[in-house]
Amino acid sequence: MQNLSPRTLVAAALLLLLALLPIYAQWQGEPFLLALFGRVLVYGVAALALNLLLGYGGMVSFGHALYLGLGAYSVGVMSHYGIESGWLHLAGALGACAVVGLISGYVVMRTSGIAFIMITLAFAQMFYFLATGLDGFGGDDGMSLFAGSDFGAFRLDTPLALYYTAFGVLLLVLGLLHRLIHAPFGMALRGCQANERRMRALGFPTLRYRLAAYVISAMICGVAGMLLANLTMYVSPSYLAWTTSGELIVMVVLGGLGTLFGPVVGALAFLLLEEGLKLLTGHWMLIMGLLIVGVVLVSRRGVYGNLPDKPWRSRTANSLRQPSGEPL
Repeated sequence: MQNLSPRTLVAAALLLLLALLPIYAQWQGEPFLLALFGRVLVYGVAALALNLLLGYGGMVSFGHALYLGLGAYSVGVMSHYGIESGWLHLAGALGACAVVGLISGYVVMRTSGIAFIMITLAFAQMFYFLATGLDGFGGDDGMSLFAGSDFGAFRLDTPLALYYTAFGVLLLVLGLLHRLIHAPFGMALRGCQANERRMRALGFPTLRYRLAAYVISAMICGVAGMLLANLTMYVSPSYLAWTTSGELIVMVVLGGLGTLFGPVVGALAFLLLEEGLKLLTGHWMLIMGLLIVGVVLVSRRGVYGNLPDKPWRSRTANSLRQPSGEPL
């Protein structure tokens, strides 16, 4: 235990609790817990995707709900035509997000600062208004799904199957991002965040690195959108709204920018806080906004990011050293 940092211990404890939660929910007869924490897992995946751009690439995308919506509509449109194969739903979500991410990313990567933020928002709003105009697929009212995605061995039409599928996807994305950010690609991406001009002077193709990160992030967010459609059994243009993009940014910042597990903690804190305040008052948004502002002002590294990332043994050894570095 002394070789593990507080961050690692908290992440492991939360993952263990999430893995065991369905057992508790069944024991207590609380199916609502599966739906609530299923949302936490789905939005945790989406927040992880955004964190690759925002936390490690320094790219503030205010339109990432676009890819959440594309993933959801990939399921909805196929289901509308009687296609229930989960593998086709997954391929459609990944393909749509990859194509749109590549095209829109090629445009936005040539900008920076406020222009980057506004163009990502503009792309998301374009698809939002496109979705509201699709009368054949529910238009502004959205449409219901008649069945969950069918993967052969299991279907995402039961809360338990969906929950553990989302949990598995969360673990897979955490593992993928851990390898990615510690690989040369991740180092180069963080270098672009620190000083892109210097990286270009050193010969790094910064546009390719940033564009690749954007497309990977879009595809992961599309998978979260596919899971969200199965969770709610409903597809709506609201999934593409700018407010959803704002919520994802809040989750990343609340949990901890540039930390691997921080977005999951942010999604957990945000959604649990939202549900708790809804039970107390109808003006929950005002209170929640004030609480989030307070947390960010007090701890700018976020809830998870503020935890020490050094092992206990290393911290104890450092505390026993004199300022000169010699042991006492």
